[in-house]
Amino acid sequence: MSLRLAFVGLILISNAMARAGQDPWDDLVESATQRHGIPGRNAAQFLVDHHPPRDADIDRAILDETLDYAMKVRDEFPWTRKLSQFRFHNDVLPYASLDETRETWRREFYERCKPIVANCKTASQAADAINRQFFKDVNVHYHTEREKPNQSPAESMRQGRATCTGLSILLVDACRSVGIAARIAGVASWRAKDGNHTWVEIWDDGWHFLGADEPDKRGVDRAWFVRDAMKAVPGDPMYAIWASSFEESTIHFPLVWNPDDKSVPAVDVTTRYLSPYKKAEDGALRHVRLWTTKDGDRAYAAISVFDADGKIGDRFATRAGESDLNDMPGFGILPGSQRRLIVEYDGQVRCTTVTSDNDDVQTLDLYWDKLSPLQDSDEAFKPLTKSAAESAITESAKRRAERIAEKRKQEIDANIVQGRVQSLRLLEKTFGDAPADGRSLWISLHGGGGAPTEVNDRQWQNQIKLYEPAEGIYVAPRAPTDTWNLWHKKHIDKLFDRLIETYVAAKNVNPNKVYLLGYSAGGDGVYQLAPRMADRFAAASMMAGHPNEAKPLGLRNLPFAIFCGGEDDAYSRNTVAANWGRELDDLRAADPDGYPHRTTIYPGLGHWMEGKDKEALPWMAANTRNPWPNRIVWRQDNVTHTRFYWLKLLRKDAKKGRTIIADVDGQTITIKTDDVNRLTLRLRDSLIDLDKPIRIVVGEKTVYEGRVTRTRAVIDQSLKERNDATAAATAELNVEW
Repeated sequence: MSLRLAFVGLILISNAMARAGQDPWDDLVESATQRHGIPGRNAAQFLVDHHPPRDADIDRAILDETLDYAMKVRDEFPWTRKLSQFRFHNDVLPYASLDETRETWRREFYERCKPIVANCKTASQAADAINRQFFKDVNVHYHTEREKPNQSPAESMRQGRATCTGLSILLVDACRSVGIAARIAGVASWRAKDGNHTWVEIWDDGWHFLGADEPDKRGVDRAWFVRDAMKAVPGDPMYAIWASSFEESTIHFPLVWNPDDKSVPAVDVTTRYLSPYKKAEDGALRHVRLWTTKDGDRAYAAISVFDADGKIGDRFATRAGESDLNDMPGFGILPGSQRRLIVEYDGQVRCTTVTSDNDDVQTLDLYWDKLSPLQDSDEAFKPLTKSAAESAITESAKRRAERIAEKRKQEIDANIVQGRVQSLRLLEKTFGDAPADGRSLWISLHGGGGAPTEVNDRQWQNQIKLYEPAEGIYVAPRAPTDTWNLWHKKHIDKLFDRLIETYVAAKNVNPNKVYLLGYSAGGDGVYQLAPRMADRFAAASMMAGHPNEAKPLGLRNLPFAIFCGGEDDAYSRNTVAANWGRELDDLRAADPDGYPHRTTIYPGLGHWMEGKDKEALPWMAANTRNPWPNRIVWRQDNVTHTRFYWLKLLRKDAKKGRTIIADVDGQTITIKTDDVNRLTLRLRDSLIDLDKPIRIVVGEKTVYEGRVTRTRAVIDQSLKERNDATAAATAELNVEW
């Protein structure tokens, strides 16, 4: 502490002793003027003019500390210097937000928060930094078992727990301590479900919101309650969104713990949160919480929702831990109908039936000890042991393979892969003896493109002659079109999926030994297809192609080789090939366990590499696909996918450029993404021990913690999507944040 502040502190103590028994508001303006000049006088006058009646006998030490530290930060931080006088007075200066116990907090919070915001340039950055670190420093987190909802900072810190209101009071005070204009915002009741909620707004050339102790890696204006807030009703005492104010107002902030108290001024801020309210597509909404017992704890569980015809609709995980009480997933239900819920909790499965009563909204509290056992018809959802699940995969995949081989016999006999519209004609050669674990499959893409059909046909006929693997089925498909981007079209991905599935089912191909290579325009295709279909291949090799807009980020788990002639300067192929090699070098350096690759630029050779690139094949053959890598980097290209290794997305969430990074460390799965707020995790003991609880963390927030059940339903669905036994999931978990 500086000598000046120490001296001021002695004066305050002396003055407090002299004023014992006097009105705390007496001479406040005069005292502040002496210490801080005209700005201090104006600030003190604001407090005198607008303080609520409940603070008539407030401890004078609170007022003095408030003024001293508020005036200190007024010129210290760039965001505070930008504030208008009113914004500073109304949203930085106040010593309290709602009806919490009045106390001194500003000096302590200033000393805690100043280092946190030291490198921040804006109020938004500073508030976000405080929200990430401050609650860890004071060891206070969300918990419903607290003494009261409207706790002061000291009351929350003493218990180490608070509800959303107590957390918001803490965050507002922490922000104000370093000159960030901040206030409480909240709703007395959500329009779409039971329960109130409180959060924080901060000023940064306009108001922005953030959930207290719920930081989002994307910064402010991100929170789980965004969609609920969109349904608020302006002016409605229950359903509007209010923000607190120190200056008097004709309206009041709803104190749901004391509804008769109308003493906290407020402003209606609903319109800033609104978008057109839409009901669930299939009727009323039900928001779900699971409790262990009536008086027990909230629990994480995986829930599947079925309609009357037994068709599965929503799948989601309930919230628990430090998640806010009203942070709840939901599902829709038609008026007059019912839904059946299968609830997976702690390795067990139970069920219940939910009926609709024509209400638009409702919170559904489920109690695990009151749920019903599964019925005989629920065989697909009964928990499986690891060995039973593995046996089920083997049996089911074999049956499906037999059906696929029979159903596609005509295609197989004609050497065609038939899609809905386009098809692939195939040339095929077989090399070596079949290994015990199945044949390898080599998909080799021809060049040409942007040329007459006969030219591309010659390229196709030549491609089947280019390479000879030591073992495997070597296939050269004919591109369905003659355009320059032969292998860029979105139909290619689905056709290759079908090609691989057919050869696995009918020709004894090992799905972990599928290889992709291509020359010239075929090399263009490898650049494009390998990153977005990396989970299908064991290795890929690009010969004399150009990537166009493709990026290598998705190649984290796919060995990738680049071959190009040093004189192949058409379209700058040689330069681009070398650049891609360097990009892969950099990715490997940053992630040493990922991005296996090799780059070979042959000096003196042009577009034709004189067959030297055949050295790619033994390098490729040395690699086998791992369908369950412990790290995934998934970047969507212009042709999007809904499944990549053990992650799955809804079709509407699969958009170009979106990136997800997922890591497994022991029993914890960590997800990093700025682009989506929900995922399906496809799980198997090859990835994580399903006999033990697992933890799912997104950013810094735990969104699930508990066991996940192996079931036949998941196995069947996984194999239905892709009949790939080694990559099939035995358990699934839908998470949202």
